[in-house]
Amino acid sequence: MSELITLNENGTLNVSNEPRIPFIEGDGTGVDIWPAAKLVFDAAAKKHGKKIDWIEVLAGEKAFNETGSWLPEETVEAFKTHLIGIKGPLTTPVGGGIRSLNVALRQILDLYVCLRPIKYFSGVPSPVVHPEKVDMVIFRENTEDVYAGMEVQEGTPEVKKLIEFLKDNFGFNIRSDSGIGIKPVSITGSKRLIRAAIKYAVENSRKSVTIVHKGNIQKFTEGAFRQWGYDLVKEEFADVAVGWDDCDGVPGDKVLVKDAIADNMLQQILLRPQEMDVIATTNLNGDYLSDALAAQVGGIGIAPGANINYVSGHGIFEATHGTAPKYAGQDKVNPGSVILSGTLMFEHLGWKEVASDIVKAMGSTISDGIVTYDFARLREDATEVKCSEFASAIVDRL
Repeated sequence: MSELITLNENGTLNVSNEPRIPFIEGDGTGVDIWPAAKLVFDAAAKKHGKKIDWIEVLAGEKAFNETGSWLPEETVEAFKTHLIGIKGPLTTPVGGGIRSLNVALRQILDLYVCLRPIKYFSGVPSPVVHPEKVDMVIFRENTEDVYAGMEVQEGTPEVKKLIEFLKDNFGFNIRSDSGIGIKPVSITGSKRLIRAAIKYAVENSRKSVTIVHKGNIQKFTEGAFRQWGYDLVKEEFADVAVGWDDCDGVPGDKVLVKDAIADNMLQQILLRPQEMDVIATTNLNGDYLSDALAAQVGGIGIAPGANINYVSGHGIFEATHGTAPKYAGQDKVNPGSVILSGTLMFEHLGWKEVASDIVKAMGSTISDGIVTYDFARLREDATEVKCSEFASAIVDRL
């Protein structure tokens, strides 16, 4: 009989061999990639004597068509109750209301870490010469920065009032025809994100954590994020980590914590990717960096993503790409992103063998040249297969 996943007193998850996990199929190509991913998940779990009781919940277009709500309260409650969930891509509603369903779920559940591992699979077409040098894990702050959604529209009474207030109280001269957005970056939000990144580096024998920021210009937000990170190293991790300035860049057997300005970082991930390991960064920087890195190893079609609160135990694992509605129902697109997001979920559950087997089988499938159209068109030696056939080929290699 299936059981709820619960949180132990020590902060670890209690997971049975048959947990109940809610899923959102996803809009557009979700109808193709979710069944393909589920086939792989179920086969890998079964190999290790485990089974998942999948519970469908609704969000996005499917939810709106059936309930009149883009994000029903029942779905939010299911994720709160079950702690862990997985989802396909969701349509962002046009017009008023929810700005982004993905962002809404992250904020409602306070999923403060956006986890994006970026690693190359042999045989994946890449625009760079040495994609195999890319092996990074991005910890992107998920609840603050400009994504907090605190904006005032140009031309409204509210923005006029805010512009006058800022001029009268701070001497800020802002053009009267401006829209204004607020960029909150807190000690709480920054330290818990960087704390998670350092813990990950220590637990997974990673060599360094790079704090990425634009603190040379935005001194009291991005610059503060950088400083709070270095403060955290001294306050909580002095026995296992050390800041660059405190060791002249020579950390010994400790994790090296360093920093890089965001625009320069976009250059360094191309020129010297082997020098970067774990990355801790603010929300918008993390968005840019994760997609730029994904492009080096095959694109967001196979880029996994996770949204996690390490304190409450909640986590939603998701395909990182869009809905691609013009391909929906064609059994055509690459299901790799949601499959690899599932491996992150299994690792989070403690099912490391299940995750490892999927990664190896998927790597073997791609290496053998059995790929979906997005990779097949870039490889002369490829055998192009459908979305469902790619999943079946992975299962064959489990």
